[in-house]
Amino acid sequence: MENLIQVSNLVTGYEKNNVILQNINLSINKGDFIGIIGKNGAGKSTLLKTLRGFLPYSSGSVELMGKALTDYQQRELAMKIAYLQQQVELTFDYTAKDIVMAGRYPYKKWYQQQDDRDKAVIEASMEYTGVSDLADKPIRALSGGQRQRVLLAKVLAQQTEILFLDEPAAGLDLFYQEEIFRFCQELCRRGKTVVMVVHELNLAARYCSRLVLLKQGQILADGIPEEVLQDEILSNAYDAPIRAVTNEATGHADIFTEPSEDSLEKQQLLDTLMGKSVDDTAGEEHQENTNKQEGKH
Repeated sequence: MENLIQVSNLVTGYEKNNVILQNINLSINKGDFIGIIGKNGAGKSTLLKTLRGFLPYSSGSVELMGKALTDYQQRELAMKIAYLQQQVELTFDYTAKDIVMAGRYPYKKWYQQQDDRDKAVIEASMEYTGVSDLADKPIRALSGGQRQRVLLAKVLAQQTEILFLDEPAAGLDLFYQEEIFRFCQELCRRGKTVVMVVHELNLAARYCSRLVLLKQGQILADGIPEEVLQDEILSNAYDAPIRAVTNEATGHADIFTEPSEDSLEKQQLLDTLMGKSVDDTAGEEHQENTNKQEGKH
């Protein structure tokens, strides 16, 4: 198993006194499809940014292919790791093909034009992600699912061994969500390595080869989905009662939360929202108690 990224005792944050991640120890190997999971604020996106070299770390070490991450130039890193950020602001009317072409930038000087190799890679990336027919359409005119597939084609055109994807399926309908996971699984089977921030736990269970669960900036669990997606572990990580039950049809875990009993305070808030007065609520409770008493006789 070829190790590509080795993280040891990593500590990082956005400000000196604002530590987001601490004591992170992680090995990423060739062919891994790793889902980074955890509740909002756990440090998932911060981890990706740090491992990509966008966010400096305060202590610990990160080695990429046996070399310290800090020894790489940004252009060198762009040839090793393609990164799809969580939200991509597209303010100009670039076409879908323009966006995918940008994936070739690490290999070009500012004055160099595309050659036949670049064109072949761009066409293959768009064909693979099913967006060839959108090549000349403005990116802002595309649907969310189409846009995400164009952006995925861009990172594929970068031709890196490693892909970092920060919630690429967020906001998409079920078909496009599953399609992106399927793309990534196929790529990993061919030797690529994908590290993806994931909120869709059911899809992570079906497609990821490994899950890394974060809680409050630390790794709570790291292993195959069956090991990580356990009731007790998930409930601890998300601070909510969570169940993971094997789906007989798929053989993978279905994850869901268990409803908690409504407190009196919550009921009173709902009454207020529904426009009920205290007298109305008291009357309903009196009638309910009366019906119960009559039922006993």
